[in-house]
Amino acid sequence: MDYAKEALRLHKEWQGKLETVAKMKIETRDDLSLAYTPGVAAPCLEIEKDKSQSYVYTGRGHTIAVISDGSAVLGLGNIGPEAGMPVMEGKCVLFKALGGLDAVPLCLNTQDTDELVNIIAALEPSFGGINLEDIAAPRCFEIEKRLQERMNIPVFHDDQHGTAIVVCSALVNALRLVKKENPTIVINGAGSAGCAIARLILDLELGNVILVDRQGILVEGMNLTSGQEELLSRLNKEHKEGDLSEALKGADVFIGVSAGHIVSKEMITSMNEKAIVLPMANPIPEIEPEDAKEAGAYIVGTGRSDHPNQINNVLAFPGIFKGALDAQATQINDAMKKAAVYAIASMVDEKELCPEHIIVSALDKRVVPIVAKAVKQAAIDSGVIRKWDKE
Repeated sequence: MDYAKEALRLHKEWQGKLETVAKMKIETRDDLSLAYTPGVAAPCLEIEKDKSQSYVYTGRGHTIAVISDGSAVLGLGNIGPEAGMPVMEGKCVLFKALGGLDAVPLCLNTQDTDELVNIIAALEPSFGGINLEDIAAPRCFEIEKRLQERMNIPVFHDDQHGTAIVVCSALVNALRLVKKENPTIVINGAGSAGCAIARLILDLELGNVILVDRQGILVEGMNLTSGQEELLSRLNKEHKEGDLSEALKGADVFIGVSAGHIVSKEMITSMNEKAIVLPMANPIPEIEPEDAKEAGAYIVGTGRSDHPNQINNVLAFPGIFKGALDAQATQINDAMKKAAVYAIASMVDEKELCPEHIIVSALDKRVVPIVAKAVKQAAIDSGVIRKWDKE
């Protein structure tokens, strides 16, 4: 199938992938009076007395805002808010289809950090959570941090944390299969996703991380972003220097969140036996899966659905937000992210685990309930549940 041609035809036919559907019919005068004036005043007054009732009398408790400034849309770059809208609509469709959550796409016509923070923070009374999407690094780090400090609902930059959670789930299972402890893990691409993956791998103590970008292996003295600076002291315990080819010599794992076809067969051959290779650049991976296999990779996973071991954010964000909203969590913290990692990993049991199956399918109907349950429990256990009487 020519996906580009067919997607253009269908998007033109749909004129948007979302519509507003009313839960009640307006057919009589009583219907109108109950849905709107005068009846609507009653829930308004209840919420005025007790803000927690906004989760009872409105759709806030099951509604997410999917927000972008259009500055880093998929692999397309800074294409602007209008051009980013089809992606945000698609994300909202996935929230509904997979997680049963309502979601609203909002593309904002500014790339000013202060303005974005102020606009998004002002939306809090309308939503149960905020999914930040396709905002360029390093601005995305500051925006998320400031919003988390300012808002009392979950704020989650999926390009960072959703990617990291699913990568770590795949990595947990891959390491279980190859039986490697404290492996050397090379991540190529040190933007928002690469930094988040590195941080979560280190927090989970899965191995020694070497982070690489266009400058080479990240070391002291380089021109680094704030996100990279925060990680530097925890990286590269082997004190390697040089480019990606140097980083991969004797490495056990390669994770790519960078650009297509920048890894050669020779680089894969230089890795240790039973190498785990996860080239996730889309639509063109850092190395083609068949080339990686021919060069000696034992396990290969990509971001694509037409190869085994698809590593896709859709495994994470619907269940994470559902769990957070079910718990009325005020944030999505590290404990909840770790719970999601192991919940996703748990869905591939010992009998199923093999080089071609280290991660569950995104279409597996078990995913959202299992992830949501684990995330909700982690929110409760870590004490980030909303306490309305103390606000």
